[in-house]
Amino acid sequence: MRKLSGFLSFFFIILLVLPASKIAAQNIKISGTVISLTGGYPIRGVTVVVVGSARGTFTDSLGRYELVTPSISKTLRFTCIGYKTQEVDIAGRRVIDVALEEEAIEMQEVKVTALGIMRAERSTGYALQSVKGEDINRTSETSLLNALQGKVAGAIITSTSGAVGASSRIVLRGINSLNTDNQPLFVVDNVVLSNANFGNTTTEGVNRGSGVADINPNDIEDITVLKGPNAAALYGSRAANGVIIIKTKSADVDDHFGVSFNSTITMESPMRLPEFQNKYGQGSGGLFEFYDGMGNGINDNVDESWGPPLDIGLMIPQWNSPVAGGIRQPTPWISHPDNVKNFFETGMTFTNNVSVEGADESYAARFSYTNTEQKGMVPNTDQSKNNVMLNASISPYTYLTLNASLGYVNTHSDNLPAYGYDAQNVMQQFLWFGRQVDVADLRQYRFPDGSKRNWNYSYHNNPYFTLYENLNGLDRDRLFGQGSINLKFTDWLNLKVGAGIDYFKNYNNARSAFGDIDSPLGYYGESHLTFRELNTDFLLSFNRNLSSKLSLSFNLGGNLMRQYSQSLNSYATELSVEDVYTLENSRGPVVSINSLSRKQINSLFYNGQLVWKNALFFDFTGRNDWSSTLPLNNNTYFYPSFNLSAVLSDLFDFQSPTLNMVQVRAGWAQVGTDTDPYQLQPVYRFDQGWHESTKLPAIYIPNDLPNPNLKPQRTNSLEVGATLKLFMSRLGIDLTYYNQKTFDQIIRLPVSATTGYTSKIVNAGEIDNSGIELTLDGVPVRTRSGFEWSINLNFAWNKNEVKELAEGLKQYVLGGYWSLDVLAIPGQPVGTLYGYDFKRNENGKIIFYDGLPAQGEIHALGNYTPDWTGSIANSLRYKNLSLNFLIDARFGGEIYSMTSTWGRYAGVLKETLKGREGGIIGVGVMQNEAGEWVPNNVVVTAEEFNKAAYNNNIAYSSVFDASFVKLREISLGYTFNHIANNLIKEISIAVVGRNLALLYARVPHIDPETAFSNSNVQGLEFGQLPSPRSYGLSLNLKF
Repeated sequence: MRKLSGFLSFFFIILLVLPASKIAAQNIKISGTVISLTGGYPIRGVTVVVVGSARGTFTDSLGRYELVTPSISKTLRFTCIGYKTQEVDIAGRRVIDVALEEEAIEMQEVKVTALGIMRAERSTGYALQSVKGEDINRTSETSLLNALQGKVAGAIITSTSGAVGASSRIVLRGINSLNTDNQPLFVVDNVVLSNANFGNTTTEGVNRGSGVADINPNDIEDITVLKGPNAAALYGSRAANGVIIIKTKSADVDDHFGVSFNSTITMESPMRLPEFQNKYGQGSGGLFEFYDGMGNGINDNVDESWGPPLDIGLMIPQWNSPVAGGIRQPTPWISHPDNVKNFFETGMTFTNNVSVEGADESYAARFSYTNTEQKGMVPNTDQSKNNVMLNASISPYTYLTLNASLGYVNTHSDNLPAYGYDAQNVMQQFLWFGRQVDVADLRQYRFPDGSKRNWNYSYHNNPYFTLYENLNGLDRDRLFGQGSINLKFTDWLNLKVGAGIDYFKNYNNARSAFGDIDSPLGYYGESHLTFRELNTDFLLSFNRNLSSKLSLSFNLGGNLMRQYSQSLNSYATELSVEDVYTLENSRGPVVSINSLSRKQINSLFYNGQLVWKNALFFDFTGRNDWSSTLPLNNNTYFYPSFNLSAVLSDLFDFQSPTLNMVQVRAGWAQVGTDTDPYQLQPVYRFDQGWHESTKLPAIYIPNDLPNPNLKPQRTNSLEVGATLKLFMSRLGIDLTYYNQKTFDQIIRLPVSATTGYTSKIVNAGEIDNSGIELTLDGVPVRTRSGFEWSINLNFAWNKNEVKELAEGLKQYVLGGYWSLDVLAIPGQPVGTLYGYDFKRNENGKIIFYDGLPAQGEIHALGNYTPDWTGSIANSLRYKNLSLNFLIDARFGGEIYSMTSTWGRYAGVLKETLKGREGGIIGVGVMQNEAGEWVPNNVVVTAEEFNKAAYNNNIAYSSVFDASFVKLREISLGYTFNHIANNLIKEISIAVVGRNLALLYARVPHIDPETAFSNSNVQGLEFGQLPSPRSYGLSLNLKF
């Protein structure tokens, strides 16, 4: 902590002391308005700088700017993409208005590429896409990945739950690997950040988020997405699935302090709940009478709604009926249609951010603090987060620049909800429920004597008992940062040396109270995880003109990566004393599992670019990694890339007012991927308990047979594309085609039990991905009065195919649950949903026996991979008033819904009303006495019919089309400028909303955009908490 304290002091000295030396300088304030010469409308976002210095600012939505500069300054430069740069003499003036002339731009916008190397977008031979910080923060979404939904072509982002702090998953350009989660690498200010999961990754448990959730959206300046190996090759083996480069905010270059404050409040409610029936209550066979909830009444242990009809005047003894003379009295048997809806509370999120910054020609520093307090839709669930971010750079000499950044995050939760097939999952309980139960009456979950008060004592806890007594806590501290030294030897040669660290300690705890349905004598567990990654690197950069037409830039670098993680999980399966949640209170021996992992990668790399006439660009890269997780004879792997970009409109000089710029590009790249530590040799692990004879601790051999001959997994990628700018750059089109082959997959294959192992690790298999990505940016309307309508469209189509597995292997199981597995099968996309269908005859008709459908063959029922994704964003601006909205779509792919399976079996869903009175005749065929197929004519009860699929493990009945269209975001805002005698530069107020409407969906009852983990096992839903619909108010002040 002393080191951290010293580092913080260093930043505050920069913020407070250095500007003081500038106070004595004589400054003047210059202001003005920038408009279009031809259109006469104000231009927003024009860069205004003092020539010969680093002072600058930007115009606001009315084209206005304000700048403080020394009185000796002579010239202002005005630049904006799509307009000719103009320089204007100051000549003692305090007001300078400028009219800029439009021109066809040549895509000169500079982008951050791999390793922080800046490149003009026109010079890149691969696709990359950027998202501005203002677009990330427009609707005040606290999750960075959720805020990116619909804003990057080819990115599939899926949230795992509607709980506070739940993790999300992002995949770029399809599934490449069978043994990883296929998520990209995250880099924040040149620091590689772990995206580890902090909770369960199975079908049950508690979702405590993932590493990327620690990134504060309020601190983001912009994000660059490197989608494939062609763009990400320089980052090495961990970048095979792409890279998301995040640049945090730094100080605006100006000679004064700047202070900003942002406050947001949003409210959350379930976007979609199951459609329940409200005509029949708890019971079975139309009968119910409560005695003790454990089967001693009439079906009173049943957690289903096949009981008597509701709201017809029946009086029946129920769980909350009064008891007189030892006899439970009959009470009105009535429905509670909103019992589930009313259970969920209005979630609240409060976010407050303050930042302070200062800068001049030689230094820049920014400090930011953000506090986020969340109260979940699920009662008694919460999360609080504190983010601190510091950025500073100092240039004491023209040849020396020092840069540093430091981020600290503290995350705390007293309780997070469970999910999946888990007794602690309240949503699962509502799918096995009595529709007559008044949930509000369950809030008092204990009787005066302390005993449990519940509607069912056989299968479920009272949901409020679960949420107030069985708690799942979280505490996490994270520190990440970097420091670098930049030495400029000459105008064409410089050296950068730096180091970055990502460090966190994560503590989880879980407890169950006495009387819990699964742990009657209580439970307590703790989980400790410590992670540290240190990267040290250097980059030597050369950039020089070789002739008047030819130039060369070349970078040579190296990286040392050291990674360490340790976990300790301890738990007591039974407790001695009630309400004492410590490991010391364990009734029996405490179970402890300790795990330690170390990994290192040494790397050398180069990157070069030849430029001809600033119109033809040839890039070449190479990287060699030495990984500690691979055998010595295979631990080194080299992967190159080659990219070509040609601006045809410059090379052949055919620009026109209609066709302004044409760029084509092509590239090929290869990346390698290693594996986890300790896969090469047998690793013995300590087990629980002792050997009686030796009095030594037991050890065991893991299930995987190691492979000392492992090779790195490799991906070859081919990418071609084109970019067009038309109509004076009012329309931009970018089209990319890619083809990727990932081979030598590192996977686990089953082996005979006689080997002493259950699986072996081998190199086998190939997965291909090919696809098209299209982005379109346009400004259809721009008027003199200040009205502007801009539009952005993203479209992506991906074809994924498993080309081969290991010899003789017909399928590879990624995972699964209940009656369905998720497989990789040659000739099909990764993610085949594999389960039992109905039994059918030769004509495909369902076969019925005694009126009920039978289990048929097991085969592919669908695939979770969508056919295509798309989004359309609109921004309408009139002077200081703005309206933005985003529609997001995903078409194709299937999802298995356990909500439908459970809800139909239990008779709680709306579709189970069919046949309640007269029974059901299933549509299909049966055999007559002559063995001929005839239409089924056997009547069965609705209860028998709806339970058949569950009883026979027929997964097909709950597989649905996962397509959807959502109104993802909307914001309406107004900006006030120069208030209170310019004390306040700007006030922005906005009404914001997210996930406001599910405009189209084929799957009933649930949000199709859901999953229960971040692994490759997707396309499965198991009673997930509903996705939140949020709406709120945002306030921004700049001083």
